Amino acid sequence: MKHLTIIVPEGQNNLSSIVGAYKIFTRANEYWTKTGRKELFKIQLAGISKKVDFYDGLFTVKPQVNISAITKTHLIIIPSLNHNYDKAIKGNELIVDWIEKQYKNGAEVASICTGAFLLASSGLLNGKTCSTHWAAADNFRNMFPQVDLQTDKLITDESGIYTNGGAYSFLNLIIYLIEKHYDRQTAIFCSKVFQIEIDRQSQSSFTIFTGQKLHSDEVIKKAQAFIEKNLHEKISVEELSSRFAIGRRNFDRRFIKATGNTPVEYLQRAKIESAKKAFETTRKTVNEIMYEVGYSDVKAFREVFRKITGMSPLEYRSKYNKEAVV
Repeated sequence: MKHLTIIVPEGQNNLSSIVGAYKIFTRANEYWTKTGRKELFKIQLAGISKKVDFYDGLFTVKPQVNISAITKTHLIIIPSLNHNYDKAIKGNELIVDWIEKQYKNGAEVASICTGAFLLASSGLLNGKTCSTHWAAADNFRNMFPQVDLQTDKLITDESGIYTNGGAYSFLNLIIYLIEKHYDRQTAIFCSKVFQIEIDRQSQSSFTIFTGQKLHSDEVIKKAQAFIEKNLHEKISVEELSSRFAIGRRNFDRRFIKATGNTPVEYLQRAKIESAKKAFETTRKTVNEIMYEVGYSDVKAFREVFRKITGMSPLEYRSKYNKEAVV
């Protein structure tokens, strides 16, 4: 029998990803036995304290075992953290060290949402792709620049390390892991029982682009502000770099270092975010909104919109603005 460790970190306020992972894997085990096979995983909640309080003591989790008692595990699940990432990492150094040792001993590791901060602090994500909640992306990039953060991805899977996007999208990761370790039929069964959409791969349509401002390059901040105040204009990168008296190549380099996006990507994301809000709140046509955000070619607008959100403008409006569809 394999061993599954669901980590209960210290000082956290997020309970759902611990409970959800435990319930779905337990149900997968039950389904597995009903089809004539032995339980695949021994599932244990593990931590470094006898109990951990959640939501100011409203709930309490009592880990079944101290991590020091687990010498060999096959799969580790790291739940999401509270938003004080530095404090969370410092308070869980023993757990981080244990995760790193277990990975080097052959265990797979999966982080849920902001649990990626704990995983990244181990160094195991260096040079690898990673996802986390889109709202935590700026903090993550600042703390772990050596990790290839891709928040458009719902799930990453590389070298026995899995990460996923934000909040309740962890349910999709759990179904993904069920299929990996059990089989497709068990994953389908669990997706139906818990009513989780199977094979979802993107969190793009849920992303709210606010612009990456947690950096110290004041010139790039001014360039960002100019972009966001002039979304109706067709702005070229050459115009931007000359406006701020920086050579094009140097401007590109500084912009990427500061924001994680090229200037072109940032322009596109800012314009599409404005278009999304218009689709959500108005009855304007695709063409009207397209012109408002500085596009004149409907084909180009649709292609960029789909690249960033994962759906067409009409599909997006249909999903998020019922009034406009009627």
